[in-house]
Amino acid sequence: MEKDFIIAGFGGQGVLLAGEVLANGFMLDDKKVTWYPSYGAEMRGGTVNCTVVMSEDEVSAVQKSQADYIIVLNQASFDKYEFWVRKGGAIIVNSSLAAISRKREDINYVFAPITQMAHDKLGNIKMSNILALGILAKISGVINLSTLENALNNVIPAHRKNLIPKNVEALKLGYEYDLLKV
Repeated sequence: MEKDFIIAGFGGQGVLLAGEVLANGFMLDDKKVTWYPSYGAEMRGGTVNCTVVMSEDEVSAVQKSQADYIIVLNQASFDKYEFWVRKGGAIIVNSSLAAISRKREDINYVFAPITQMAHDKLGNIKMSNILALGILAKISGVINLSTLENALNNVIPAHRKNLIPKNVEALKLGYEYDLLKV
């Protein structure tokens, strides 16, 4: 069973970190995994995305034109990746920075005010990426929160370890978000 994930946004939103945490979590679960980052030359403010492929067996190609689950943190990413979601898959949309719109009937849409929640509940919009992973864990069922917490410990550099408790809080906030709000 191979599952494909894309996380997309603009530079500075922690897209690559979220992908690295997700990939590390899958490794902790003894899955085969690849993590493929992609970003424009402009970096902060430019477009950024990463692909994570997880499988019980060998992983196929890392560059995908479709994915089972996609997280988009801004409007430009929503516009680009909405049509990359596989039939029956899901797209998690940061409705703080993207309009609520449904152009397809064959996928699941999860709209959540991710940036607003990070600001209001955590006091830091830079936690939006990890909050989105909490939502992903809930809707996908392919990874659990404790595994993602352990992955955070593996991925967050030593000089930022003080941020782990806040990131764990962000994971839980995303996981506990009422998906029926929108």
